[in-house]
Amino acid sequence: MIGSTPNPKTPAPADGTDALATPENPVVARLRERILTRGPVSVATFMQIALSDVDGGYYATRDPFGAAGDFTTAPEISQMFGELVGLWCVDTWQSMGSPGAFALVELGPGRGTLMSDALRAMQQAPACAAAAGVHLVETSPALRDIQQTTLRGRIVTWHNALPDLGRTPTIFLANEFLDALPVHQYVRANGQWCERMVGFDRTRERFCFALDRSSRPPPGALSSELADAQEGDTFEYSPDVRTAVSDMAHRIFMNGGAGLIVDYGHTQRATGLTLQAVRRHRPVDPLDLPGDCDLTAHVDFQLAREAAVAAGVQAFGPVDQGVFLQRLGIVERAGQLLKHANVSQAHDIRTALNRLVAPSEMGVLFKVMALAGAGQPRPAGFAQGE
Repeated sequence: MIGSTPNPKTPAPADGTDALATPENPVVARLRERILTRGPVSVATFMQIALSDVDGGYYATRDPFGAAGDFTTAPEISQMFGELVGLWCVDTWQSMGSPGAFALVELGPGRGTLMSDALRAMQQAPACAAAAGVHLVETSPALRDIQQTTLRGRIVTWHNALPDLGRTPTIFLANEFLDALPVHQYVRANGQWCERMVGFDRTRERFCFALDRSSRPPPGALSSELADAQEGDTFEYSPDVRTAVSDMAHRIFMNGGAGLIVDYGHTQRATGLTLQAVRRHRPVDPLDLPGDCDLTAHVDFQLAREAAVAAGVQAFGPVDQGVFLQRLGIVERAGQLLKHANVSQAHDIRTALNRLVAPSEMGVLFKVMALAGAGQPRPAGFAQGE
């Protein structure tokens, strides 16, 4: 059983602003009107509108990272993360036969910090750096502006969706991208799986959960792991996760390449609720502030692996993030940085290292999965059998 766990998004230092002191987002009015006129919406639809609506959607209108935002991610914690990802890309490029041109595609690139650090590290292999064509998949105008500043001087192409790059070999990066994709929730009721919906309570003037006893999971959503589910048990299913991984894997199968997926989640499918929300560095009710809080769910890595294998590529992992980073040499890299650090910098380096690899921090909850074309060797960071 997955259970319900605290939101794994890493809080940044709070800035003292009241988390609930916010004018009503237009998304709230839009969702309320839709539900009252057309009936409850799925949890997935609620998430999609709250996060991605062009007029008021969470990611469309703000920079959610750092002290003035809601959380921070591994690339923002330390340059070491992005540097090691960049060196992983170099090693992977070499295992692909060192093509003279390849696409380096990042999905959900945040502030552009990961890509910036990765490209800097890739300069250690000038031929690889020269061969890389950088592509960022980003729908948020606000974040695109920040990425342009972060990557000033780099040749970068932006896309609203996964691009068609013809026959170009591609390395995909997806750090904390899949967790923000919408999930459907299903509840075991009277021996059947029924979909959990979001309605609107007119009396209390707030969104609420409801149950649609006529809506069933789609083909492929159920698996043997759910056979022993009990009355009242719930499971989450994300067709968007399956599609995103399948699309990456299909391009790798057709054109060659690899992919690196880093996210928090569970290795095996199981019952349990993981939909959570965070705003201003603390958890909030997922239904209270649509458009003004980050909504996420744990990634079903079993589903991701199944989608990759079905598309004809190799899937490695998932392995714990802490294990992966230590295999790539993060402890050694921290040691290099410490040699030139003052007391304050040394404290920051040690703190960042602990946050990235410690089991009590991001080291275990966050997982890493790699995709590789048929016949390619096992990627760096993964042991035999993983």
